[in-house]
Amino acid sequence: MESIENIGFNDLKLIQSDDGFRFGVDAIILADFAASFMPDADTVVDLGCGNGIIPLVLSHKISGSKITGIDVQKEAISLAKRTVEINGLDERISLINADVSQLKNTNPELGRFADLVVSNPPYVPRGAGIDNSSSSRLIARQETTADIEDFIAAAAWILKDRGHLCMVHRPSRLVDIFYFCRKYKLEPKNVRFVVPKKGGTANIILVDCVLGGGRELTITDELPVYDSEGNYSSEILKIYEKTY
Repeated sequence: MESIENIGFNDLKLIQSDDGFRFGVDAIILADFAASFMPDADTVVDLGCGNGIIPLVLSHKISGSKITGIDVQKEAISLAKRTVEINGLDERISLINADVSQLKNTNPELGRFADLVVSNPPYVPRGAGIDNSSSSRLIARQETTADIEDFIAAAAWILKDRGHLCMVHRPSRLVDIFYFCRKYKLEPKNVRFVVPKKGGTANIILVDCVLGGGRELTITDELPVYDSEGNYSSEILKIYEKTY
């Protein structure tokens, strides 16, 4: 079964599989985070695009950009293509069914292609106690064919000099992210911790890196998802472009 959800942003519509991986707030805040650093990006690549939620939101937040979404799951790419079609975004969003770890071999045209790369990769390390079935939810949540190094290496290869990689992940993987980014000449420049409520413990991180950038890291104020009453915080409502 499938459903079509109006996600806002000038009535954009997203097709989702009821039994597949469904997007969360992390995808929306990543799109906004990336757009804040590269509002004029001409070319954007989303590594691990799933059902296409991030390319869809970026098409609104970075007007005029050409966006390429890449995912290893054929079903996800098929779903994303139909989402692109119903929104009339065929000329701006293209989709590729490919393994992130094999892009140099399968899609050499992507080398030094993009101004901006975004990624919401699987959060859980390979073999970290989750059932090793091949379900779409598992592939979206746990590193299977590509791990965090593969995603970062691919981003470094795809980016133009001084291009940005913006990634959302778990705080527990921050050391890994910094290590592999430095290894592939992606300098961490900005980090924002996302907390359930103000003053709480971060459960999501946003990281911005620049290919060939200088060594200077800024820690931005934390981003609370909910207010004290359990409603979306004013910052999240602003990201969603809602006023209530």
